[in-house]
Formats: sequence, C-alpha cells, structure tokens
Amino acid sequence: MATASLTAKKRDGTGTGAARKIRQAGDVPGIIYGHSREPQTLAVNNRDFEKLLSQINAASTVIELNLDGTTSRTLIRELQRHPYRRHLVHVDFQELVAGEKVTVRIPLRFVGVADGVRNSGGILDQIMHELELRVDPSAIPDHIDVDVTELTIGHSFHVRDIRVPEGATVLDDEGATVCVVTAPKAVVEEVPVGAEVAPEAAAEPELIRKVKPEDEEEEK
Repeated sequence: MATASLTAKKRDGTGTGAARKIRQAGDVPGIIYGHSREPQTLAVNNRDFEKLLSQINAASTVIELNLDGTTSRTLIRELQRHPYRRHLVHVDFQELVAGEKVTVRIPLRFVGVADGVRNSGGILDQIMHELELRVDPSAIPDHIDVDVTELTIGHSFHVRDIRVPEGATVLDDEGATVCVVTAPKAVVEEVPVGAEVAPEAAAEPELIRKVKPEDEEEEK
C-alpha cells in the first residue's frame, strides 16, 4: 500500500467568493468527508499539493492528511482543474475507516516479454491500464502485475486471469481483454506518384537484323 503525507488547514466561508480568495492566497480549497464524520471544508497549499501529485498515483495512494494537528487516512476522490489553465480549483478527500472497503482503480504493470513478441516479432497490445477493485484500505496495492511472458501470437490475457489481493473484489467484467499479442503487420513499400517502375529483369533488347550478302560470304 502506497502512502503519502499532506498538511491541510481548516477554512471558513463557502461559495465562489471565498474559494477565489483561497486560490489567490496560493491554496486549493477542498473538503474531507467520510462515513463517520461530517463534511469539513479545508485548504491545502497549491505548490505542495502539485508536487505531491507528480510523485504518486492519486487514485490509489492513501494520503495521511494532517488537519490542524489531527491526522486522518484518506483517499483523493476528486480533483477539479480549470478547463484550460489546468490549475487546481478543488479537491475532495474521503476518510478511510478500518474494515470498511472502498472502491479504487489500481494501475496494471505488464511484466516480462511475451513469447510472441520475442520469438515471432508480434506486437503486445495493452488494452486495459487499470483495474477497479473493492478492497479494504489496508490492502490497497500500489499496482497489479500482469505477467505476459507466456503469451504467443493470437493469445490474450483477460481480467479473470489477474491475481488480486486476498479479500479484494474485481469490479471489471471478468471476460474483458487486458492485453493481446497480435501478428506483425506486413511492410508495404509505396512507390512515389509519377515514378516509373522498372521491370524485375530488365535486359537490353536483342538486335535482330537481316543478314546481308557480304556477311554470308564472310561466314563461308
């Protein structure tokens, strides 16, 4: 289970005007909620938060959120960014409760070189990159390995073939294709428009002429 720490502070006021002032001060407005607590507004430092996001998988990393001296284990549930400026405008944290399962999307990590790629020049087509699990917070994996070593051309790996942590429930369709090894594509050389194609066996034409009388004399 991947974890990270972040400091937040309580904030007063709600609405667009209050949120704008928070952003102007270099912070990101947010909220923390959970099964056993009332929703509470907060703010996190924008620079610190962006740095953290660049180092973790936001969907599956447990954030130990220190809010005015009290630490809560949380998951980032929603990140809102400006539509074209791309800066953060709001964040939602969900407090985790021991024994209470949560739904998370875990990245897939493809391990090994497929037999069809190594020995037959095939191509590994990675169709899925995440797997949705319902799992206890204490058992959230950093990633899930998919060993593709034995895959030959034309064969695929499905959701039902993936091994997940004990007690976790896979929410994706078990028949969904995770990856497949396809045959190499034929290389076709294109001839530039207007270019002349020379015959494969280009030979000079044989000169055929009528034998003159003087030639016949020489041959005798």
